[in-house]
Amino acid sequence: MRAATGSRLADAVQAAGGALPGVDVALLNPARKVTDGELIVVGVTPPPMPGGAAGPAAGGPPPAAGPLNLNTATLAQLDALPGVGPVLAQRILTHREQHGGFKAVGDLRQVDGIGDARYEQLKDLVTV
Repeated sequence: MRAATGSRLADAVQAAGGALPGVDVALLNPARKVTDGELIVVGVTPPPMPGGAAGPAAGGPPPAAGPLNLNTATLAQLDALPGVGPVLAQRILTHREQHGGFKAVGDLRQVDGIGDARYEQLKDLVTV
């Protein structure tokens, strides 16, 4: 399926025929811009990648096994969290790289752009 340059996730899902009935899209960020060559997985937990890392969620929800690990999450997985767009997802990755990972979920508050309200929204969806 092809989407126009600058398309949002909602546009791409709609262009692909929409989500099937019963598929939970509540954790998708419909306003997130998609990128060329991106695989968007909707309603399916991606298979593990070699080396034990989770596959790219590319706009899908965190894996069904539990909260998203802040120390192994990809940009696309972080971007898929509610209230997190590509800029904030990149700030989380940059903070992780600069500080050698997160030691506690509360460390998210040290990331520029995550205040009390956003932290409360995310704290139960992530782990370390």
